[in-house]
Amino acid sequence: MPDWRATYPELEWIADRSLADKVAAVWDEAYRRGGWSGDDIDRIPFTLLVGETSVTLAAHTRLVTGICRSVAETMRKAGSIALDNDILIAGALLHDVGKLLEYKRVAAGFQVSRSGKLLRHPLSGMGLAMKGDLPEDVYHIIAVHSREGEGSYRSPEAIVLHHADFIAFETIKAMAAAPPMK
Repeated sequence: MPDWRATYPELEWIADRSLADKVAAVWDEAYRRGGWSGDDIDRIPFTLLVGETSVTLAAHTRLVTGICRSVAETMRKAGSIALDNDILIAGALLHDVGKLLEYKRVAAGFQVSRSGKLLRHPLSGMGLAMKGDLPEDVYHIIAVHSREGEGSYRSPEAIVLHHADFIAFETIKAMAAAPPMK
């Protein structure tokens, strides 16, 4: 099992140590349920929807979490808008945890698993967070962060995570599709 505090040093950004421990425990549960082992976390792609990219699930998670923190700090400083940092960071760290159930390794790399065909990662991630006894606000963020949340209420923290995730996704997608530089 990976050392989640080494994989995600952003766990230290969560003031409530009990919540940070629960976030790490959800990653443990997903890793076990998904049948992953050793340092697989360093190879699992963040998406199967973009061509070749070296961005892993762990790197994407860290990127999105950093964007969320920056947005929350900017909103607090410039707009006097206070978001719940612990909820936002916990949700950001777990927003794609369900991909450990959605994907599987095959000889040619990775593909969608049977579980992933039945439930996409926002739903399986929400279930993992509920099982891990995380606050309702955290599993709300996970559940509504992607297309499954379209038309649903999104809390202020869920809005920030949703846009941070798409900033990262769309930027990496555009870079993968960009014509080569001369």
